[in-house]
Amino acid sequence: MVATARVDIRDLITGSGPFGPTEVRAVVEALGADAAAHRDLRAAVRDLEATSERSPAASVKLGVCQRLLGRARDALDTLKSADGGALALFHQALAHAAEGAHDKACELFESARKAGYDAATCVAHAADSLRAAGRLDDATKALDGLGGQTEGSADCWAARAGVLADNGRPPEEIVACLEKSLAIDPGHPGALFLMGVISDRVGNEDEAMGFYERSLSRYPASVGALINLGILYEDRDDFARAQRCYRRVLEAYPDHPRARLFLRDSSASGDLQLDEQQLKQQTRLDHVLSLPVSDFELSVRSRNCLAKMGIQTLGDLARTTEEEILASKNFGETSLIEIKDMLASKGLSLGQIAAQAATAEVGEPEVLEPSADEQETHTLPITDLNLSVRARKCTTKLGITTIGDLVRRTAEDLLECKNFGVTSLNEVREKLSDRGLKLRGD
Repeated sequence: MVATARVDIRDLITGSGPFGPTEVRAVVEALGADAAAHRDLRAAVRDLEATSERSPAASVKLGVCQRLLGRARDALDTLKSADGGALALFHQALAHAAEGAHDKACELFESARKAGYDAATCVAHAADSLRAAGRLDDATKALDGLGGQTEGSADCWAARAGVLADNGRPPEEIVACLEKSLAIDPGHPGALFLMGVISDRVGNEDEAMGFYERSLSRYPASVGALINLGILYEDRDDFARAQRCYRRVLEAYPDHPRARLFLRDSSASGDLQLDEQQLKQQTRLDHVLSLPVSDFELSVRSRNCLAKMGIQTLGDLARTTEEEILASKNFGETSLIEIKDMLASKGLSLGQIAAQAATAEVGEPEVLEPSADEQETHTLPITDLNLSVRARKCTTKLGITTIGDLVRRTAEDLLECKNFGVTSLNEVREKLSDRGLKLRGD
């Protein structure tokens, strides 16, 4: 196999050579294949940003690179002083789309097309913006208006698949379009993301993760792919990778609400994980605490005193304080030293895991008989609450199939489920509150 020549990104961006769609594609491919390319791109961006007086051509390069790094707002500010050519207009449109300004994006995609940028690419991205704005009929008309030009465009096939998906068409129709897109461009991020979503919906999580991961080799990374992939990593208790996904979103969008909340919940869940060594230590401790005191050589006095106190294992002793031992009749300093030495031989001490003072048992709260309307609501499937993917997966793990099953659970019951954090709990409470319901104990 012939190795592909490494692109000198820094020279390409800061030099005086040509910079068009071909060069941008070379940068994108380098970012997906070479880790050093990220360092070079950021260095080149810093060099251009530090230039006090930039030419319009240099502003085009800087604005395009800022967008590739996910900095859409910075890209828009920079491209305002660019040369107004097709490349600048196209990337301005992409930056507006990333910021949710879809009408402006469509206007600029059309301007880029008129200025000479590839028509199929411009129309396909405009269709994506129309779809995001809920204008599905307009998106379909735009794609149909290209006629045969769509056949060889991966962007157009991916855009058409998105429109079909939003129109609720059968999965096989959507996949057929996506497969045509990927046959033209195997790394098309939009097509790979949609394939991941479809696989995720039917429970093929391994395939979904593969599609999401492949889609992220193109820059800027899809926020949706990063969020969905992070959730799938959490389902596998791989909190470190999940957190990396959320941090990548926050690097570009520091105020992104879902990424911030998911990162917080993922960090909390990861902190609760015991590593293998900790589990081994806990198992060993449990074994030592279960050893009977009769297995050790003790004086008759010590043995009798322990028997009178009902102390049978080392665990019983570790839960007993020195004051409680000395309060026992005939138990003096000599016996205390003997007991301490016995515990020390196993790495324990008196009162090490002393139980908290006994508290009066609190009975379960009285469960009132639900009204007829509430009984009807309780029989509804949990899917009627339209919970997020994370919350829905946790309720499935807990065997919760109806709303009635859910309201019989406490907040503590739900929080015991891995990956179910405060964010998900608040979501459940809000959904129940909309129906006049609460979790048990709320």
